[in-house]
Amino acid sequence: MPLPKEHIYTLKDIYSLPDGKRAELVDGHIYDMAPPSTMHQEIVGSLYYIIQDFIRKNHASCRPFVAPFAVFLNEDDKNYVEPDISVICDQNKLTERGCNGAPDWIIEVVSPSSQRMDYDIKLFKYRTAGVREYWIVNPATQTVTVYNFSGGETSGQYSFHQSIPVGIYNFEINISELLN
Repeated sequence: MPLPKEHIYTLKDIYSLPDGKRAELVDGHIYDMAPPSTMHQEIVGSLYYIIQDFIRKNHASCRPFVAPFAVFLNEDDKNYVEPDISVICDQNKLTERGCNGAPDWIIEVVSPSSQRMDYDIKLFKYRTAGVREYWIVNPATQTVTVYNFSGGETSGQYSFHQSIPVGIYNFEINISELLN
């Protein structure tokens, strides 16, 4: 008896979701997204503000975007993600629909329901797609795991109370200072 065929979803399925329902698509599999917590939103908003402020003050060419913002990692119709924060330096990747290709820097804030997605599935997808830097911010453990994929892959873990160096820019972020 043959095994049933696995259903592979596409962007058409994502765009057919009911209004208000958010999901991501990775390698043809749909992953539902739970509504974010208040702490999640506070962290994302504070990080976006500090990044946007740095970019403006330093006349940098990159542009930050906050979710929901569509990122099409591959040139196919089977991958669509909405990182909490995406920083794109190549303006040619930007369209009215979102970002075509890998952002330079992605930040994900972990929630209990997204741990496997952020630490495993997205880590692999972001690295192989060409993301230069990936931060996983975990409010439960008050840690930030930083992956720098450019120039010899390195990683490190920081507490919210430490100054975290930004690999694509010459500045540091202390999350505990942002939340006070």
